Amino acid sequence: MPNEFSRTQLLLGATAMETLAASRVAVFGVGGVGGYTVEALARCGVGTLDIIDSDTVALTNINRQIIATHSTVGQYKVDAAAARIHDINPAAVVNVHRVFYTHETEKQFDFTQYDYIVDAIDTVTGKIALVMNAQAAGTPIICSMGAGNKLDPTAFEVADIFETSVCPLARVMRQELKKRGVKRLKVVYSKEPPLTPIPDPHDLEAQQEGRRSVPGSTAFVPSVVGLIIAGEVIRDLTGHAR
Repeated sequence: MPNEFSRTQLLLGATAMETLAASRVAVFGVGGVGGYTVEALARCGVGTLDIIDSDTVALTNINRQIIATHSTVGQYKVDAAAARIHDINPAAVVNVHRVFYTHETEKQFDFTQYDYIVDAIDTVTGKIALVMNAQAAGTPIICSMGAGNKLDPTAFEVADIFETSVCPLARVMRQELKKRGVKRLKVVYSKEPPLTPIPDPHDLEAQQEGRRSVPGSTAFVPSVVGLIIAGEVIRDLTGHAR
């Protein structure tokens, strides 16, 4: 009997679909990258998803975040994502965490419960905490590097963090992880040099204070990163390696 995952099963097989249905994946950050990862994991039949984000949907998210529409503005991102997951797969278990992940909040999570962890958050300290906790628990993790201020979706690739170049975020992560004795980490990154965003003439406060400008982004860059990450998770969980 055909079901919502029949076409996926034609490629992965029945055993792999059973594995995905029994898997639990945690996605930290449900924005431009993480939102598309969650969407793809749900559409591939992952049975349990933990989604972690403290932010709410803003009008400025609509240009690039799959959960962001005029009808979801003001909602917690995890709530909007959970609604989409249940609409895709009513049988899915969704654990919602309205939490900003930091070293201070990490004790709320037992990383040994997860079969895979996705890092799609923005802060270096949060990313490092995720990596260290995942590796201590022996749980696979994949991290998104910088996707903002970039225009070439074809430039992204999967690599070990210590084989990356150009990406400023990856450079900082390499340095910090090396200090902590981390030997390897799967990431998605781009060698495209980040563009300098055009100053927003309406953000006078930022100009006066000399604060860092808000990164520019598009619909077609973070989405690609999120889908690449989801593909890596599915392949690793089911054993369909490259």
